[in-house]
Amino acid sequence: MGHRWFETVAHAQQRAKQRLPKSVYSALLAGSEAGVSYRDNTAAFQELGFAPHVADLAAERATATTVMGQEIALPVVISPTGVQAVHPEGELAVARAAAARGTAMGLSSFASKPVEEVVAANPKTFFQMYWMGSKDSMLRSMERARAAGAAGLIVTLDWSFSHGRDWGSPWIPERLDLKAMAKLAPQGLSRPGWLLDYARSGSLPDLTTPNLADENGVAPAFFGAYGQWMGTPPPSWDDVRWMRDEWQGPFLVKGISRVDDARRAVDIGATALSVSNHGGNNLDTTPAPIRLLPAVAEAVGDRIEVLLDGGVRRGSDVVKALALGARAVLIGRAYLWGLAAGGQAGVENVLDVLAGGIDSALRGLGRGSIHDLTPDDVLIPPGFTRTAPERG
Repeated sequence: MGHRWFETVAHAQQRAKQRLPKSVYSALLAGSEAGVSYRDNTAAFQELGFAPHVADLAAERATATTVMGQEIALPVVISPTGVQAVHPEGELAVARAAAARGTAMGLSSFASKPVEEVVAANPKTFFQMYWMGSKDSMLRSMERARAAGAAGLIVTLDWSFSHGRDWGSPWIPERLDLKAMAKLAPQGLSRPGWLLDYARSGSLPDLTTPNLADENGVAPAFFGAYGQWMGTPPPSWDDVRWMRDEWQGPFLVKGISRVDDARRAVDIGATALSVSNHGGNNLDTTPAPIRLLPAVAEAVGDRIEVLLDGGVRRGSDVVKALALGARAVLIGRAYLWGLAAGGQAGVENVLDVLAGGIDSALRGLGRGSIHDLTPDDVLIPPGFTRTAPERG
């Protein structure tokens, strides 16, 4: 069956919910504790307004920009997310979709597809890592990503992860053995389209992490890799600087919410940073990134590329973020819903929806380019922004 077009990201989410087994869909929603951050990520965008013009509008709108040295056709980058078992082609379908729409993608070290295959599908791929394991294992991952041709490195620092959710957490097996398949069978049978996709591919959802293979080439299962991350003491800024020095290429620090941390990212020589709360999956009640963005952009935006990751569902959200100081945004759940709904075509559909919304917002604002946007294009209600006090 061919892909059925959806006109908004919300429709993609509805399709994903209809197509995916309940536990898989719940894993995409995720969030932590009470879900305050998860909800605020999207709600905050709705508090911001526009003041559109009605004449002297630009006849053409330019949306191209650069991120970490990569030219992209629109200011939307695919955020790295782990084990994309919502579709048999996983990250490969996402990479092809991003390439088809002229943009870059982040590939998680917890991904289900090897970095070599993903970079071959989209050379504008940034490889993502956590501080986990030994320095030797991290060097091995960096060397592998470099050899594959990765265009940059993303280090994610905003994942402490809560084990409790008020609405409950989905059961996810460590491996899809016979016992796990039997337990999941009722859910799978209730979603025959999802099962049929895997049947046609001749494979089962893969919960291994090939990009974390050890020196013998053995790849751990997702929860084995997660356990290794949990068992690794968190990094210092000197550790992050070590990663930056070892990579010696474009380097993005993901997970910034404070101005003082943004300054430290500048100090270690990072190329870019992402204002993010890990999609609401980190420390709950951390404000939405769009509330934190203006202070970070004002403090360091002239010395480092500032991106935003969290809550983007519409092209108008992208424009609001750019007006408040972001160079581009990263999207996570939005493209995963597209992937679940229609594979590569579904991800392309999501990117097209966002591109159309960006163009419409630029037209209404009378701007001929995303680079012309300023805070004056956005109506910010009193008390909207948040700024943490800086450490001495």
